[in-house]
Amino acid sequence: MGNHNECDALREQVRVLKKRELTLKQRLEYGRVHTISVDRICANPAQPRKSFQDEAIIRLAESLRQYGMLQPLSVRRIMDENVMDGGLFQLVAGERRLRAAMLIGMSHVPCLIINADSKKSAEIAIIENIQRENLNMFEEANAIAALIKIYDMTQEQIAERLCCSQPYIANKLRILRLSAVERECIMKAGLTERHARAFLRISDEEKRTEVIRNTAARHLNVAATEEYVETVLTELTQGKTKRKYIIKDMRLFYNSIDKAVSILKKAGISAASTKNENEKEITLTIVIPK
Repeated sequence: MGNHNECDALREQVRVLKKRELTLKQRLEYGRVHTISVDRICANPAQPRKSFQDEAIIRLAESLRQYGMLQPLSVRRIMDENVMDGGLFQLVAGERRLRAAMLIGMSHVPCLIINADSKKSAEIAIIENIQRENLNMFEEANAIAALIKIYDMTQEQIAERLCCSQPYIANKLRILRLSAVERECIMKAGLTERHARAFLRISDEEKRTEVIRNTAARHLNVAATEEYVETVLTELTQGKTKRKYIIKDMRLFYNSIDKAVSILKKAGISAASTKNENEKEITLTIVIPK
């Protein structure tokens, strides 16, 4: 019995010592800048930026060559330091800087190690990219949508983190209603977010795509685009109104025929009318005996 109690006490002492060792290790690691080999840094799958301009990376690389990396990358540990010569890290923020560093052959880069799990890391990566990186309008909107869908954040919470208003976030998300084809056309033409929001006034996707392509081909500015969209909406509305009038007039015509046949019947003439309708036409037949 005594030996059993002594073993339990020894195990508890070892547990406490390991906990203290881990706490000390974390204090020495987290929140400090470390020099880490680029071979030990993995990409972040939650990176909101999907396209990287080669020219921008080259300019950043030249800046790093002249002045060094003034701002460290943010990384999190994903494999223990006792494994694979120091462990592996996942990039949290700073992918453009990492790409530029690798371009000029930097073997080691300064990194700030943060204490975060995969979910928190992805959240930080998305928010830091929205705040610091020059994302295009759709990358930014998708990043915000990811925070809402995956990380269960409200528009108000995102607005607070980004120091902006909730309507601003709502407007960002609206442009995601555009199709992939429409987004590609907008980006290729160098159109702005205000252009994109103007196009959203057209609910018919086929017509909207046509308007986007015409706007791109004619190189219209925002004011001209809004005027163009207004003209298209007016034409669409007038077309619907005209169609309603036609339908209304046809009903009057049918009623007139029915009334004429009724008058003939009242006069003792056994007149009759039939109507056959298909997708292409309506056939009216009136039979009046001699």
